Amino acid sequence: MNDISVLIGGKAGDGINSAGLTIAHLFNHLGYRVYMYFDYPSLIKGGHNFAIVRASEQKTGAHRGTVDFLLALNNDTIDFHTGMVRPDTGIIYDSGTVTKGTGTPIPVREILTAENAPLIMGNSAIIGGFAKTAGIKWDVIEEVFRHHLPKETGKNLSVARLAYDAAPVIRVVPVIGSGHLPVITGNEAMGLGLIHGGMDAYISYPMTPTSNLLHFLAEQASHVPITVIHPENEIAAMIMALGFAYAGKKAAVGTSGGGFCLMTEGLSFAGQSEIPVVIVVGQRTGPSTGLPTYTGQSDLNFVLHAGQGEFPRLVVAPGDAEESYGWASLAVRLAWKYQVPAIILGDKTLHEGTYSFDRTEIEGYYSDPGIPGEELVAGKNYGRYRLTGSGISPMAFPGTPGTVVKVSSYTHDETGLSTEDAEISRVMAEKRKKKEALLLDEVGRYEAVRTYGDRSSPVALLAWGSNKGVACDVAGLLGLSVVQPVVLSPFPLHQVKEALSGVTRLISVEDNMEGQLGSLLASHGITVNDQVLKYDGRPFSVDELRVRVMEVLK
Repeated sequence: MNDISVLIGGKAGDGINSAGLTIAHLFNHLGYRVYMYFDYPSLIKGGHNFAIVRASEQKTGAHRGTVDFLLALNNDTIDFHTGMVRPDTGIIYDSGTVTKGTGTPIPVREILTAENAPLIMGNSAIIGGFAKTAGIKWDVIEEVFRHHLPKETGKNLSVARLAYDAAPVIRVVPVIGSGHLPVITGNEAMGLGLIHGGMDAYISYPMTPTSNLLHFLAEQASHVPITVIHPENEIAAMIMALGFAYAGKKAAVGTSGGGFCLMTEGLSFAGQSEIPVVIVVGQRTGPSTGLPTYTGQSDLNFVLHAGQGEFPRLVVAPGDAEESYGWASLAVRLAWKYQVPAIILGDKTLHEGTYSFDRTEIEGYYSDPGIPGEELVAGKNYGRYRLTGSGISPMAFPGTPGTVVKVSSYTHDETGLSTEDAEISRVMAEKRKKKEALLLDEVGRYEAVRTYGDRSSPVALLAWGSNKGVACDVAGLLGLSVVQPVVLSPFPLHQVKEALSGVTRLISVEDNMEGQLGSLLASHGITVNDQVLKYDGRPFSVDELRVRVMEVLK
């Protein structure tokens, strides 16, 4: 099977992310499925940035521990990645800045001077040199540049052509197909899913790794009927979202763990007042500011239990671009059907990772859950919290003729008036609880738990979020199965038990210190036999996880 990895590195300001995306698009045009991991420190200039692009004949969502090509725009790329270089790795480097390079030199500075091009175009030169060493035809490069580099395309192509002509062919990357898929980030997939689900407004204070979701939706606001607001802080974002929802507009917010801390009072408000809202929480390494631009999965317990009091919530943790799209769409619709907060729990690896996006994986699957059929009794008899058999009260909004719509963060009666009556307090708590049971039944209509690999294997890897991709790759290499819970609240115990039927050894793979998903399963009586945990801010590579799973299995 053709499986090719390319690493490109340089300092912040060299356009490494854009360069990596361009390389991903080159492989995409050759018929490969692609995945890109982008690593960068919390710096605007300097530091070391790198992107790893993996291209495979099969779907992929993880990077390998070694690379076939290394593209170096500075010495750090050579120094920091020696462990990823094999004897047959093709090294292409900027001969004007790299003093330790051995391989194929590209006179980047000379080319830029000859074309009177800015330094940022050095990445176009190194890509041109790489493409020649990989035997990629020039017409593919030209097509990709014209489509994905709309600014100064001609000059970028001129720079790339000079480097292309200066490089030899080292290893020909075969063309495996003529068709290609959209290439999008997890953030973009979630944004499109939110729009598909009917979101009217997105309110967010930027915080890595969901900042680009805000930027993406702001760009889309000129094409689709959504409102995008960047308020002064996360508290304001949450309260504004609740205000939109009270007025009848489907709203979502985006943040990370630190911002979600500030939103928890508003989350409880949503739970008590039964105002639907969608919250995108992108995990990064904590606690506190932690590693702002690195990944983690240590906020699961927090998200499951955030807010004071008891109230139902939907928590989903998608594992790739297709799931991000589908479950973001469902989160909007389920939040509004059941009038509960819905949380999409991602991580830096997922949000900022880049994937081939296959529409066929979602077509017809994420069906419309529908709207409750309870009759809306408007006018003076309207009760926002009217008791129904389902616990779901018909919603009216300000502006409904002759109707006063009262919502309250206090315990309240059916009309929304505050009360401290014991019987009403009990009835309203049970009303909210009813919705949780119905929501659990509803998510059972979808693949709340997914399985992969050799499903007859007695050994299974338990993975969630972005670890889906690396776990599936390792399971394929070792003949194991993978169990991936996507819905984490309300917990789909029946589906989890079905997925684990025949499994005698369960190994959790998580990016945290405590094995939080394993603990969640244990609280429901399911034993996790072993743990493979990583908590340094970096995701597992396929090779690393393979070794660590084999150590556990010895």
